[in-house]
This record gives sequence, structure tokens and C-alpha cells, in this order.
Amino acid sequence: MGDTVRVMRGDRKGFEGKITRVDRKKYRIFVEGITREKVDGTTILIPIHPSKVMITNLNLDDKWRREALKRKGILLEKETRPPTAEVVVEEKKEEIEEKPEAKKVAKKPRKKKKKEKEPEKPVPKKVKTSRKSKETRRKRTPKARTEKGAE
Repeated sequence: MGDTVRVMRGDRKGFEGKITRVDRKKYRIFVEGITREKVDGTTILIPIHPSKVMITNLNLDDKWRREALKRKGILLEKETRPPTAEVVVEEKKEEIEEKPEAKKVAKKPRKKKKKEKEPEKPVPKKVKTSRKSKETRRKRTPKARTEKGAE
């Protein structure tokens, strides 16, 4: 809570505001100013998924949070900050100039091996088989009616 975030996705894309509430059960955050008006006229905050926002400014009022961010390497003190990219680039240029030039060997492109196609095997046809062939099958004959069934 208290961080300033910018919405990166959805209908409210580009809107920036402070986080006012966090719903840890439903995994949603509520940003100040992103509201919706209900039918009865009251305004409610709209829940937003945290993956759809980008943190633009951290709230470092909490000393435990500040220490945790330092431990993780996210937050660095002024003395321990790494040099800017420009300084690093200049150092690398000096190192390159000092090293003797090495001959670059051009690598030959690899030739892909052609897969040999296996000859196609004929697919055997499935033959339907039954228990008894048609010749040996008997026709069903109606059962003889008994006197009781005839009544």
C-alpha cells in the first residue's frame, strides 16, 4: 500500500495513482481514483490484478520493507549504487584498446544432414472377422408356441 503505480493493461490503461487497498485473498489491488459508479449512485473502487500494473514509485516509509528490499538487492543505498552505464562503457572501451587484436576466424556454416527417407511399408488392411463364417451360421427359427402361449 502507498506505492504509486501505472495501469498497463485494460480499459484504464495509462492511469496512474496510489494503491489504497490490497485484497490478498482475491489477489487484487485498488488504485486511488479508479472507480466505478453503481446504479444507486455510489462510487466503488475497481479491483485490478497486480500483473497489469507497473510500480513507478515505492513507498519506503516502512523501515522493515526498506530493509527487506535492501536484502533482496532491489533497493540500494547511495554509496553502494553501481556506476552508471556510461562509465561502464568507457571502461570496456579502454580494455578493448589495450588488448592485442586477435584474428577472427570465420566459422563455416554447418551443413544439415539430410534425413534418409525410409521406404514406405504397405499398410495391411484390416479384415473383419466374425465368430462363425456366413456359411456355418444357422438361421434362427421361431420357437414353437406352447399351448399356454397360444391361449
